[in-house]
Amino acid sequence: MNIQSIILSLAHALPGFLLAIVAHEWAHAYMAKRFGDNTAEREGRLTLNPVVHIDMMGTIVFPIILLMMGGMVFGWAKPVPIEPRNFSNYRKGLFWVSFAGALMNFFLGTMSGLLFAIIATKVPENFAFYSVLLETLKYSMMINFVLGAFNLIPLPPLDGSKMVMSFLKGEAARKYESLAQYTNMIFLVIIALSFMGISTIGYVITPVVMIGQKLTMYFLYLLG
Repeated sequence: MNIQSIILSLAHALPGFLLAIVAHEWAHAYMAKRFGDNTAEREGRLTLNPVVHIDMMGTIVFPIILLMMGGMVFGWAKPVPIEPRNFSNYRKGLFWVSFAGALMNFFLGTMSGLLFAIIATKVPENFAFYSVLLETLKYSMMINFVLGAFNLIPLPPLDGSKMVMSFLKGEAARKYESLAQYTNMIFLVIIALSFMGISTIGYVITPVVMIGQKLTMYFLYLLG
């Protein structure tokens, strides 16, 4: 992939990527506040300002490496600080605060698909930014659905694991939480298998991306 292609892909993907990761963390912070924990707000993280959410590795280095390797832009923001002990209802709060980020991504992915369909069917093709907007919205749809699905994987410390934890008690909770020590190893195996042509993560991600694409096609059908 040459430098020109990398820059072009980055320009198309960056708006959707930043919106996806920033809104994801904002949703966690907002839902935590709704359940009585204002830790994120006190630390200035209940905001859509991308600057305060940037993680050097997850927001800058990792996405660029993936792009240079021919993959899609993907990464993460700095996690917002949450203190579950402050929740008015611990189990309910833990579930919904953890789920909020993925829900936000699925919502943004759906809205990106809808806007794609509106522009594709209602805006003249000779409009100066027609193709740029469509490409940007296509990336936004894909990134948001992938990020939402990835975070629902029930491996600590991903959001999906905290959702599972909200249903567990005592020894079962402690044993499940202990899986965190194996998470890095599991992801290294997944990455290694991907380089060998076995896309294990694809079994989770691909169906969700297809849902996003089907929704977009449905919007195109309704508006066409």
